[in-house]
Amino acid sequence: MKIVSIVGARPQFVKCAPLSRELRKEHTEVLIHTGQHYDPDMSDVFFSELGIPEPDYHLGVGSGPHGKQTGEILFRVEEVLLGEEPDLVVVYGDTNSTLGGALAAAKLHIPVAHVEAGLRSFDRTMPEEINRVVTDHLSDLLFCPTMTAVENLEREGITRGVHLAGDVMVDALVYNRQLAMEQSTILDRLELTPGSYLVMTVHRPSNTDQKEHLQAILRAIDRSGKTVVFPVHPRTRNALSGFDLLEMMPGQVICTGPLGYLDMLRLMADAEKVLTDSGGVQKESYILGVPCITLRENTEWVETVEDGWNVLTGADEEKILAAIRNFSPSGPQREAFGPPGASERIATVIAGFGVGEYPVPRQS
Repeated sequence: MKIVSIVGARPQFVKCAPLSRELRKEHTEVLIHTGQHYDPDMSDVFFSELGIPEPDYHLGVGSGPHGKQTGEILFRVEEVLLGEEPDLVVVYGDTNSTLGGALAAAKLHIPVAHVEAGLRSFDRTMPEEINRVVTDHLSDLLFCPTMTAVENLEREGITRGVHLAGDVMVDALVYNRQLAMEQSTILDRLELTPGSYLVMTVHRPSNTDQKEHLQAILRAIDRSGKTVVFPVHPRTRNALSGFDLLEMMPGQVICTGPLGYLDMLRLMADAEKVLTDSGGVQKESYILGVPCITLRENTEWVETVEDGWNVLTGADEEKILAAIRNFSPSGPQREAFGPPGASERIATVIAGFGVGEYPVPRQS
């Protein structure tokens, strides 16, 4: 079977790596990189570190407003699909690359498989939530990481093609954690000792587009007195510069550029706590057993909060400060995202789909 996999952003590169290894054992995989993340530090380094084959197509879409970016992805992916004529298109997560790829395939009557289906924050102001909902309703195979995701789909009337597969991120972390411990020198380079620092990532528009939110986050960090490693996303750097906030960066904050996966994994694994507005980083922190402070009012990864390993603070200065000082996990973790092997389980279902076990509902 010929499978086209579509990626475009850091979290998708991480999720793609273990599944791509499984798919290529039995199928021909054509990899499309939309270029949504185009900075080498946000893109190229992940392919080399994670052992992902070089993309067969790099579409070079770049940044831009949501409508323009999604439209460009739709247009350019459609051209590739018309030439490749795949049997299945695989999309990951909730980015504009996810939605653009799923739309292009659906309009050409090519079956769509959505890895990380069924997630819901129930906040339609988030572009990612729109992307998730629409992609799920376009998909023929929906691979859910948790039972909560399965139940979300059922409430929306989606039951056909739904599979509780577990989370491919577990596979990625199992595969790469020891590698990060052996190869990453990030702690030595930054002169850090395990457990003595926090890691922070901020990139969502809900924070970066609002000066008062960035100010509140920086004030809380300053008042905490903690050493904080802050890999700064290009969007966030532009926002900090545009709002004239770079000069108020607390002295104990170590700003870096975007980090490779192994360096980031090592930093997170040895951190005291993680602060983030990223969905993927919340989940990675949970799997690594590191307490997480989420700089959002809601989360699609509700299991991390229910288990007591994640706390939602939004951009509220006092809540952030209190969480840095006082938050600690309230109990042991359950296996919320399934055991390792999600990639194998997904590959098995896809193989059955290809031979007719799961008939394709859309045929031209």
